[in-house]
Amino acid sequence: MEKDNKSPHIPVLLNEVLDSFKSVKKGLYIDCTLGYSGHAYEILKRYEDLTLIGIDRDSEALEFSKNKLAEFGNRVQLIKGSFSNILKNLNFNDVSALLADFGVSSLQLDKLDRGFSFDSEVLDMRMDQSSSFSANDVVNGYSLEMLERIFREYGEMRDAKKVALAIVKQRAIKEITSSKELAEIVAKNSFKKGKIHPATLAFQAIRIEVNSELNEIVSLLDTLEQKRPKGAIVALITFHSLEDRLVKQRFRRWAKSCVCPPELMRCVCGNNNNLGVELSRKAIIASKNEIKTNPRSRSAKLRVFKFKD
Repeated sequence: MEKDNKSPHIPVLLNEVLDSFKSVKKGLYIDCTLGYSGHAYEILKRYEDLTLIGIDRDSEALEFSKNKLAEFGNRVQLIKGSFSNILKNLNFNDVSALLADFGVSSLQLDKLDRGFSFDSEVLDMRMDQSSSFSANDVVNGYSLEMLERIFREYGEMRDAKKVALAIVKQRAIKEITSSKELAEIVAKNSFKKGKIHPATLAFQAIRIEVNSELNEIVSLLDTLEQKRPKGAIVALITFHSLEDRLVKQRFRRWAKSCVCPPELMRCVCGNNNNLGVELSRKAIIASKNEIKTNPRSRSAKLRVFKFKD
């Protein structure tokens, strides 16, 4: 029987990503968040002289991608782990393209046993299921102050204190054991009303904490700044303002030629300090057609940077 290699996750901004790499002729392409290889498969198919290093923390996703990408043979190398750790030890001499899609995959969101869903009977949210730290540790173990902090910082919630207090009060009666129960507690105590589930931002905050998501992005940007791969194109897809701000600010800084203090009357730094150019000054967003077929793409933002040759 023929294997079903159809990806269970729809890659966002696929055409825009493919277009971002149109000037890449050959070399190494690093996919920092390989997932179910939706982007990687199409990139390898279109750009036949690229080889791939695909990185992911999710064993299930890697196993799927191993089968899906088998037709590309020795052009593919897959590595399990966090991209922040792996990239530090990679040689960037041949790197010509790098992609990271910081969203949670549709399969992770939809599979109830992963704990990302509001209807899940478990409280997990680990991208790497071999990790010992989960949402259960955050929800049942963090102090009121720690919960309030992550809700405020990672969820940008106006009702951070109220929601944190409700969780602490509930767990004092009985341990919170499912995402479903957690979502109900948050919904009852949230100011948020409307189309989006009232627990969305709280779940986002807990997921970021469990998987160190923002630290991973900062580490990726730090590594790129240190390695400065010549002529490489970097395409990064974010899904909320915290992620996008990190990428936008770093790309802007890298593109700056003059680094003199603003109080100086004239430039004395040489005006050639930029690491490259932003290929997308504005974030690239999904088309109306894509949002219609894949509603999860509505919050995706793609930014692209090209390092100097």
